[in-house]
Amino acid sequence: MNDVGLGLGISLRRAVIAAVLATILLMPTASRSQSAKNFVLVIHGGAGVIPKEDLTPEKEKAARATLDAALLAGHSVLARGGKSSDAVIAAIKILEDSPLFNAGKGSVLTADGTVGMDASIMDGATHKAGACADVKRVKNPIELARLVMDRTPHVLLAGEGAERLAKEHDLQFMPPEYFITEQRRLQLQRIQRLEKEKTHKAGEKKVQFNNLENIGTVGAVALDKHGNLAAGTSTGGMVNKRFGRVGDSPIIGAGTYADNLTCAVSGTGHGEFFIRGVVCYDIAAKMKYQGVTLANAADEVVMRKLKEAGGRGGVIAVDAQGNVAMPFNSEGMYRGVIRADGKTWTAIRRD
Repeated sequence: MNDVGLGLGISLRRAVIAAVLATILLMPTASRSQSAKNFVLVIHGGAGVIPKEDLTPEKEKAARATLDAALLAGHSVLARGGKSSDAVIAAIKILEDSPLFNAGKGSVLTADGTVGMDASIMDGATHKAGACADVKRVKNPIELARLVMDRTPHVLLAGEGAERLAKEHDLQFMPPEYFITEQRRLQLQRIQRLEKEKTHKAGEKKVQFNNLENIGTVGAVALDKHGNLAAGTSTGGMVNKRFGRVGDSPIIGAGTYADNLTCAVSGTGHGEFFIRGVVCYDIAAKMKYQGVTLANAADEVVMRKLKEAGGRGGVIAVDAQGNVAMPFNSEGMYRGVIRADGKTWTAIRRD
C-alpha cells in the first residue's frame, strides 16, 4: 500500500471511532449507565409461623430496624463497586449478630439444648461455593463458609473440621452461652413439652413433634455493578432437632444457589423438603432450560411443587437483570430489598 492509501486507511479508522464515540455520547445517560446502576440486594430473616401475640409492635420495630441495617450494610458494598459476594456477607453478618433471628446469636436450640449452626455462600460468576455445618462456637458462620470457598478445594466442612479451619484463619469464636437466648430456652421447653404430650397420647411410641415456628434461616442475594450474582444463607436450623441434624442451608442447590446466567436464590423453611426438591437449583434450572421468567420459576417451585410436597417456606431471588422474586407459602417471611437509590423496603407478612 502506498503512503496515500495508508493515510486514507488511518483516516477512515479514525472517522469510524469518532462516529462510535459520538453515538455513545448522544445516548441517554440512563442507557449508558444502566448496567452500573442496576444493582440490588435482597434479604430474608426466615419464613414460617409468626404468631401475632409473639410479634409485638416493639419486636416488629426492632426486627425491621435490623433488616434495614442489613440492607444498608450490603448496599454500602455494592454502591462503591464491591462484589456481590461481599455484599451478601456484610448483610448476613448483621442478621447473625442479632438475637432476633435464627442464625448466629439467637439460633434455635437442639434437643440437647445446644446450637448447631450451618451456612453457605455461592458465587454466580465462578460457580465456586463454600459451606459449613454443625458449628457451635464460630461467631459468624457465613464467614467460615466463605473461607471454605476461598481457601480450600472443598465445598462443605462440618463440625470440628470446619471449626479447625476457622481457628487457622483467626475467625472470632464465642462461648456457647453467647448464642443462647432466654427466648430460645423457653421455646425449646415448650416444644419438648408438646412432644411429650403427643407421645403420651400415642402410647409408648415416641412421637417427633414437627415444630415449624420460626424455622427460618437468614439469607441474602445480590447483583453487583459488574453484573455478577451471589447468594448466601445462614441458620441455627430447626428447634429441637436431633444431634447432628443438617438442613438445607449448607447444601448447595437446596438452600443456596447462584449462576450469572440465571439467578441467585436463598431459601428458608422446612429444610428436609428443600433438600428433596433441590429447591434453589430447581428455580434456576427452570429459567435455564424452560426459558421462563424468574417470577414464574420461583412461583412454580415454591407455591406449587414445594407446597404439594408438604413443604413450607419461601425464597428470595434476583436475576441477572435485577428482577426480584420473594414467594413464600407460609404465614409470613421476614424480607427486604434495597436498590441503587438506597431506599430500604421491608415486610413480614403479606403486606
